[in-house]
Amino acid sequence: MKKLFIATVALTLSFSFAGAQSSPGQPDPNKVGIDTAQQNLKLVSIDKFEAEGFWTASISSDQGISQYRLFKGGPKALADMPIPDERYSGIDPKVADQYVLGVRTDFYHRGFNTITVMAKRPIPVEGITKTISVWVIGRNNNHTLKIIVQDFFRNEFELTMGKVNFQGWKEMSVAVPPQNPDGLTGIIQRNYHYTSKMGLKIMGFKIECDPMESFGAYYVYFDNLRAVTDLFAEDNRDPDDMDDSW
Repeated sequence: MKKLFIATVALTLSFSFAGAQSSPGQPDPNKVGIDTAQQNLKLVSIDKFEAEGFWTASISSDQGISQYRLFKGGPKALADMPIPDERYSGIDPKVADQYVLGVRTDFYHRGFNTITVMAKRPIPVEGITKTISVWVIGRNNNHTLKIIVQDFFRNEFELTMGKVNFQGWKEMSVAVPPQNPDGLTGIIQRNYHYTSKMGLKIMGFKIECDPMESFGAYYVYFDNLRAVTDLFAEDNRDPDDMDDSW
């Protein structure tokens, strides 16, 4: 009986330790869509919201009016976060990270209102994207934030990042579901016919408003859009391979 008790305690501690390896509510890139024998996961920066006019915000004209601009500031917690690799993004490393994107929406009435925050052009993410994250101030409203992505074949999908019912800055993350086994449905990031281009593109964000809280003025702020992506195929492509982009 004593040996059985000790074994039970040891097994319980083992499960407890295993469960502590990842933060609850945060997707684990190492377990998302493992479809290759090897992975080369890297945290990459997609956009820092530093370019004036690159993003735009809107709402249906019968629901309200939206305006947007850049503000100096940002989450202080970024200083303790891993530094992303910017070699695989279009971001100039010389550009200082000092601004955030602010969006204000004035509602005409309560209802199932929708706010969209879109990039002026799709933002490509190198490799096979596992997770996407962005820092948000949601002003503790019960609205739902979604990110809009475009896959390899230009099909658009909306991924739910969660409720913005919190105070201050928070990093919101979502895992990108792997494509279905048939290779033809789902979010397709790789096709065996085309080896030189893969991945997905970020189109923007959608905020689905809670009808009980869509009144008055609503403020939301965005900063540091990032992704964890598998760059194994990118880093191991033959240097003499041709580029099918003509």
